[in-house]
Parts: sequence; C-alpha cells; structure tokens
Amino acid sequence: MALSGEQIERYSRHLILKDVGVKGQKKLLESKVLIIGAGGLGAPAALYLAAAGVGTIGIADADEVDLSNLQRQIIHSTPNIGKSKVQSAKERINELNPDVTVNTYRTFIKADNILDIISDYDFIIDGTDNFPAKFLINDACVIGKKPFSHAGIIRFQGQLMTYVPGKGPCYRCIFKELPPKGAIPTCKQAGVIGAMGGVIGSLQAMEAIKYIVGTGELLTGYLLTYDALKMEFRKIKLPSAVKDCHVCGENPTILTPFDYEQTQCDGI
Repeated sequence: MALSGEQIERYSRHLILKDVGVKGQKKLLESKVLIIGAGGLGAPAALYLAAAGVGTIGIADADEVDLSNLQRQIIHSTPNIGKSKVQSAKERINELNPDVTVNTYRTFIKADNILDIISDYDFIIDGTDNFPAKFLINDACVIGKKPFSHAGIIRFQGQLMTYVPGKGPCYRCIFKELPPKGAIPTCKQAGVIGAMGGVIGSLQAMEAIKYIVGTGELLTGYLLTYDALKMEFRKIKLPSAVKDCHVCGENPTILTPFDYEQTQCDGI
C-alpha cells in the first residue's frame, strides 16, 4: 500500500519520526482499535487515534448524548444532544479524518456479544465507568487473547495500565474481585474534572499507537497513576505473575466471560 499525496501531507509529522516513519504509518492505517465507552476517556482516545490514521475504529456505547456529558466528552457537541453517542462520535471522527472507517455498536457490551465484537480488533480501549464492565472487558480480552488499555478517572485522579497476552498481569490480577456495591463512588456521585479525561484518555491512545507501531515501552506490568492537584505521576511496578488469577493464572476458573449484575459498558 503506497501512501497518497494527501496522506503524506496529513501524516507528515509522523513520517519524519524515526520510530514511526512510512512503515509505522502503514501499520496504523491497516490497524483496528475498539473503544468501549464513548465518554470522557473514549472521546479523546477516539479523536487522537483518528487523527493518527488508525484505519478502523470501533465505538461501542448504548447511551445518548446529554448536556452533562459535554463537560468532558469532547467528541460530542451541543447540537448532538439526544443523538446516540456512537453516531455522534462517528460523525466527528469522519469530519476529522475521512481515512478512518468507523464501526458503531449501539448496544451494551455483554458476555454474550463481547467475544464476537472484540475478535475483529487489534487493540481494545476500556473507557467504561463501572467495575462490572471493567472486569467483563478484562476477562474477555484475556480469553480472546486481545491486548487492551484499562483506565479510570474520578475527581482529580486517574490511573491506567496495559495488558498484553503473555506479558504481565491482567486487571483481575491486581483488582481480584469487584468492590462491594456502593463502596466506591462513581464519577456521577463524586464528580470529575473534565480535563482528567483528556489526560488519561490521550495516554490510552498513546498506548494503542505504540502497540500498533511496535515502538517504546508499554504499561505492561505497571500501573500509572496521576494526581492532578499535586501534578504528580507515579509508575507503580506490578507483580510479574499472579499464579492464582481466576482468568490468566495457571489454573483459571473463568473460561468464558460472564455478566455481573447490571453490567453496563457506558463511557465515563
């Protein structure tokens, strides 16, 4: 595949990077990334992946745009209030970069559809806002052997980690079980500064880009945390292997994804 003149101009800042170049840009154009949750994390991730020239972006979200989303979900706009988030995101991505094919899934990601949906993609971004969804995505990606980026934000804090099959722990290795219902507040209950989604969601996009291009060090085996009030990042080393993990351990007990009660894969 030869780059067109328009593509050479569009991606010129990538092409002059020795760690990307023409070869890396072609990898991006041929790649497929699925974003689960078109919210505070998924919105900036989708925009930066589209701008980078990721050839196919999948967007999964069952929700509609409402006014309270616009404080942080920057892919949506005021005229799109009431429109499905996946359609709103698709329109904005195609305005930004017509090179990108956008697949939309206006549905809750559940145990009975997640393996089929993720099977077509090279990398998964978890932009969801609740623990049942995060455990479901983790388990499906481990079972389906798909790399993914986990992230979460609340108030002025955020965190992310990357799972690559056979390289480092999964989400369930670190956070073994769901916390008791109501033990940890949601963003809706506790609030979140809008720009936090931009910081962490952009880092998720960066992890996807590095994985696709094959350059740099991923956050496999590490949890990166960010405290915006202190302007402090911390990179925490995680256990290299958790032998008794229920999904990726030596004797896994979770062999197929399952839904926790009221699993909803919506964006933050």
